[in-house]
Parts: sequence; structure tokens; C-alpha cells
Amino acid sequence: MPGRTGLRHPTGLGKSLPERGLLLLMVWLLLEGSVLPLGAASSPDVTKKADLDNHKVSEKRQNETKKLFPVLSLDYENVRTPFEIALWVLLASLMKLGFHLIPKLSSIVPESCLLIVVGLLVGGLIELAGEKVPPVLDSRLFFLCLLPPIILDAGYFLPIRPFMENLGTILMFAVVGTLWNAFFIGGLLYAVCQIQLDNPSPLHQLELLPCLLFGSIVSAVDPVAVLAVFEEIHINELLHILVFGESLLNDAVTVVLYHLFEEFSGGDVTVMDGFLGIISFLVVAFGGILVGAIYGILAAFTSRFTSHTRVIEPLFVFLYSYMAYLSAEIFHLSGIMALIACGAVMRPYVEANISHKSHTTIKYFLKMWSSVSETLIFIFLGVATVGGEHVWNWTFVSVTVVLCLVARIIGVVGLTYIINKFRIVKLTTKDQFIIAYGGLRGAIAFSLGFLLDHHHFPMREMFLTAIITVIFFTVFVQGMTIKPLVELLAVKKKQEAKRSINEEIHTQFLDHLLTGIEDICGHYGHHHWKDKLNRFNKKYVKKCLIAGERSKEPQLIAFYHKLEMKHAIEMVESGGGVKLPSAMPSTVSMQNIQPKKPPEAKPAERALPQLPKGREEEIRKILRTNLQRTRQRLRSYNRHTLVADPYEDGISDFLLKKQKMIELEKKNYLTVPAAPPDSPTLSRARLASDPQAYNLKSNSDSVPTIQVDLASPQSPDSASTIDEFTRASKQQQEEDQGLMMKPPAGPRGAGQSGEADGSREQQKLMRCLSDPGPSTFIPNERKVLEFFFLSPS
Repeated sequence: MPGRTGLRHPTGLGKSLPERGLLLLMVWLLLEGSVLPLGAASSPDVTKKADLDNHKVSEKRQNETKKLFPVLSLDYENVRTPFEIALWVLLASLMKLGFHLIPKLSSIVPESCLLIVVGLLVGGLIELAGEKVPPVLDSRLFFLCLLPPIILDAGYFLPIRPFMENLGTILMFAVVGTLWNAFFIGGLLYAVCQIQLDNPSPLHQLELLPCLLFGSIVSAVDPVAVLAVFEEIHINELLHILVFGESLLNDAVTVVLYHLFEEFSGGDVTVMDGFLGIISFLVVAFGGILVGAIYGILAAFTSRFTSHTRVIEPLFVFLYSYMAYLSAEIFHLSGIMALIACGAVMRPYVEANISHKSHTTIKYFLKMWSSVSETLIFIFLGVATVGGEHVWNWTFVSVTVVLCLVARIIGVVGLTYIINKFRIVKLTTKDQFIIAYGGLRGAIAFSLGFLLDHHHFPMREMFLTAIITVIFFTVFVQGMTIKPLVELLAVKKKQEAKRSINEEIHTQFLDHLLTGIEDICGHYGHHHWKDKLNRFNKKYVKKCLIAGERSKEPQLIAFYHKLEMKHAIEMVESGGGVKLPSAMPSTVSMQNIQPKKPPEAKPAERALPQLPKGREEEIRKILRTNLQRTRQRLRSYNRHTLVADPYEDGISDFLLKKQKMIELEKKNYLTVPAAPPDSPTLSRARLASDPQAYNLKSNSDSVPTIQVDLASPQSPDSASTIDEFTRASKQQQEEDQGLMMKPPAGPRGAGQSGEADGSREQQKLMRCLSDPGPSTFIPNERKVLEFFFLSPS
């Protein structure tokens, strides 16, 4: 081989890479051909088996060549699950669209009732077709897929201010009211079931704990049903936030009671178990809030760095919220409270970081997602009613419905009686009726009943039948009649009022005023702690969670920018922004933009007099030395930390001035006594014949006298009040004298002038101060008046 390479390549270079590869392939084929015959010769059985395999392969190839190419094939099982999900969503959307196309139908019957009817029809059609109705309202599907969008939409757009102002009332209804309903319904149901009748009944097998578990399931108000009905009747904001807030916050109570009674369904509950149940309630409630707040802060912090990738901003909001819900469910905490806390915490910071397009995307996607989930829940509820197994017991079902109504009414009336003792705005009888009548039950109760184990609860089918009956009664009967009752009772409805910058200014002003009043009184109420929280948020939290200069932006300015953007979008959508210039300064308010009009002729402005510098310095000196000095502002308005005014001469002087003022008030009255001979009424005739002028009585001759001519002798201005201080001491007169009237000097005789001076000495007129303060302030006030009455010359 070396010799061959030397003859072909006399230069001594090696073979190229393709030639070497071809050579290796030839060697491998030769070795393959030489090894296979040897193996075949040594094993004849293997050779026969190989021939049979080759024959089968050849026949299979012939059959494959004979089969025609399939033009159309069907493989439904491969896409069954997503296809059915898409069909259900499409059905829900078409039903929602169809109901709103018939205004008369949607105005009479609530949308939730119509959707349940559609579900009943779909389930009936499936049964008539001979197919088994699928368990569409599975508990995992409901709690993990359908419920979170509705709760996130409610928590993200929750009105924080009315919710926090009524938090105490909401907690009373959510915690105490739910506990009352659960034990009242469960206890009386157990008592009814234990009534000994002539004929034995399966109800006698029910024990106390299963009845209490059933009472805890049907006692909670459902947020989905409340949203569906209350948004259609447009109830006022107070009643809406009370009922809806109760439906959101009673989740922790329901979860704890459900797990407690389910855990001890086969045994007895001790006092220690009840104490642990209370601790479990606190852990479930506050643990869910903590988990939601942590994920909300993470979402806000992440949105700080999304300025270069605006496309994925809405995704972070949805993912962090859903992770908060799942994390709470992992530890059996309240997932609903976690979603509410996450949405409420992240919203102010996320909206300050994301773009306006991302905010619009979040808003409409959440509304769309929650609307579709709500529609599917009610349709699935109707389908599950047809497909489920039911055990009907007239006694149990009817007593359950009656007890739910009675417990709700008694609980609302009793709690409102206690709550009104602490509320400023009392809940009226009409409000109590709407709160009690609006306690609707929904799919959460059905899903909790569906989770019951048949082994531990042999009456599970009867429980589900009673739960569905309660849901249908509250949704159909109460939901359909609450709107006519609201109109009949003339309950105040929601007023769609747009927030203005004026309203925001007055709201903040009242908050600061109430905070200052609480600090002065030494009572630290919720306004005080709210102010502390706002200060902490502005000083620390905003700097960490909001990017750029937006963290230092005042709340009023941020609210103004939001209103400006909203008005601009509304103007563009309405077609009013066509004539707007392309470059519009952001400082101009969009609501004040009007079409350009020709400028009107402005009236001639009055020219201000020019004062010399010496005159200006004199003005400043008078204002600086004679105006009353204001009290120095303190850091806190607490009555325990008030200090004396450093500008006061002393506390003793102040007390002397106060005592002198009280003595003056005792001696001198603002009301005129019985008319003496020199009263204004009698002296009006004398003054009518000789008009007089006001002048300032001054000790200095340098101050000119100001004369004011009366309009007419018969006008009321010509009469003045008689001096009521003539009996006071001469020193008091010099201190308290003010504006006086004296007649101008005229060419009269000496006798007449003497008589006139004597009579006018008694008719000395001076200004009566409405609030006679300390004597030290009167000369200062007189000097200021003297200055302002001076002529410009």
C-alpha cells in the first residue's frame, strides 16, 4: 500500500479526505460480505429464520404499496379536550351575547338565571341523546380555573377607600354573621332530624357534626352570585361594598369550619379542638393576606424594570396573581384573600410603572376572563344538576331553605343593632333588608358539597340536592325579585359621577383635617394610622417599587395626569380630537380645550399707582411691626406637647388682658339700650341738617383727616351709633377710641360754635368693634387702618 501511494503520488503527499472515506466504505463492505457467509454456514437454523423474516417483510411491502393514500382521516381523541373547552367557551359567549340582544328579557330575568336555564337544557339534550353527562363542574376545575379570574378582577379593581372605611362592618357580617348562620342552621337541622315520628326516617341517622358541616357550606354568601345580581340592579356603593366584601372575606371562616367539621366527623370535638380552630382561622386569614401581599410586592418590583419590554407587562400581573392563589392553596390558606391582597397591593405601583396600553390590556383581559368564567359557572351548574345523582327529601330540603332565610334575617338585624352604635352613617331599615335579601348562594357551596367523601358522609347526595335547591331559590326567587323591591322601597342607587381634581383636593384636605383633630384630641383613630401609613409609603415603599421620577410625584399631580389622559382618550374616541394640534403640551388640561375663537377686545385695565421705594419700605415696616404675629407651627398637633408662644410677653400679661376683656364685656353690650334723649333716632333729625364726616382721631398732626361725604341726609349711612362707652374712665377712652365723627369747621358765630361743640361732645361717634380684644392689638390695628386710608398723594 505504501508502494501504490508512492506511484500515484510521486510527491509523497497523503490522500484527500473523500478518497479516504471511500476506501473505508469499501473495506467495510468487504468485511460484511465475508463475515455473513461464515456465520450462515456455521448456523443453518438462523439462515432459515432469516429467510422467513425476509419473506414477511417483502409481503408487507407489497401490501403497503397496494393501500391507497388517505385523503381525509378522523382523529377526534387527539384534540378532544381542547375542542370541548373551546365549544363550551363559545357557547357561553354566544349565550351572553344573545341575552343582551333581547333587552326586555335581560331586564326582567337576571343573566345568572338565564344561564342556569341554558345549562339545564344542554344537560337535558345530552341525556336525551343517550350519553352520560360529564362532570363539568368538577371541584378542581372550579377552584383552580374558573374562580381565580373572578376574584382577581374583583380584588384588582376593588374600591379601597369605601372598603377600608366600612371594614369593621364587613368583618362583623363576614365572621360573626357566618358563624351565626352555620351554627344556627346546623343546630336546628339536627334538632329537626331527631324528631321521633311514627315511621322511621333516614334523617334519624344524621349526627350533629355532619349537620354543622352542611350548615357551614350553605351559610356563606357567594361572591360570584352577588356580583352577577348586584351589578345589574346598580345598588349604591355602600350596600354593594358591604354585601360583596362579606362574600369575599367569609372565605376564611368557611374554609376553617369545613376542614374542622370534616376532620372530626367521625368523633367528638373537644374544647382544645375549638381553640385550635380559632388559631387556624387566624392563620388561614392572615396567612392568605400575607402570601398575597408578598406576591403583590414582587409584581410591583418586577414592573419597575419593564420599560424596555412593554409587551410582557400584563403577563406579570396575571402570573404573580395566579401564583399567589396556588401558593395559598398549597398550605390550605385562603386563596380568595390572597388574590384580593395581591391585586390591591400591586395596583398603585404597577399602574405607575406600566404603559397606558398595558393598563388597558390588563383591564379588558380581566373583565373578559372573569365574564367568561362567571358564564361557564352558571351553565355548568345547570348541567351538573341534570347529570348528578339526587336524593330528594321534602323535610330536609324545605327546612334548609326556611332556616337559611331566617338565620340571615336574624343575623343581619342583630348585628346591625350593634354596629349602628359605632357607625356615624347608620344603616337604615331599608339597608338592612337589602343586605339580608342579597345574601345569595352559588357555585362555591356546590363545589364544597361535591368534595365530600361518600364513605364518611353517606347522605352526600341528599346534601347536594339541598344545596342545589338553596342555590336555585336564592338566584331565581331572590335574584329576580330584588330589583323590583329596590325600586319599590326607593333605595338609593349608584350614581355614575366622574371624579374631579376638585373632589380629590377636598378629600385630601378633609383627611389632613381629621388627622390633625385626632392628634389634638390625643385620640389615635384610623385617620392617624392612615396618615402614618401614607408617610411610610411615600418615604420608603414608593422609592423601591416605582421607577424614575414618578416615585416623587405628589398624589394630586399623578391623579391630574390620569384624568388628563382619560379625557384625551374620551375626546379622541368621540371624534372631538380631530382638530387638536399634533403637539399638545402636557400641562394643558384636555377638558378645557375649546375650538379657537377670535380674541375678544379686552377692557382697558386700570393702571396701578407707582409707589416710590421709600413708600414701599414704609409699607413693609408697618406690616412687619404692627400685624399680629401668627403662632409658630408645631410638628405635631398633640395637646400634651403644646408649648407657649415665644412671641407672647408672658402668661401673666395674657391673663390680665383676658380679665380686662371679660370686664369690658360685662359693662358694654353690643345691643343698644332704651333710647335716651341723644339716641340715634332722635339725633337723626339734627344730623340731617348738618352732614358730618368721619375722621381718624390721631395724636399726631402729621396724619391727615379723611372725610367721607354722606350720600343724602335721609340715607341710613347718615345715622351712627351713639357712644356707649361714655361712662368708662378717661384712660379707657384713650385706649379704645377708634374712628370718630366730627363736623368740619365752618364760618359760624362764637356762641353757636360753643353750643355746637358742647352738644357734639356728647354725640361723639366712634366705631364699636365687634370683638373687643386685648387693648394692645387696637393701636396696631389703628395704625394699619390709618395707612390704608391714606391718600396716594
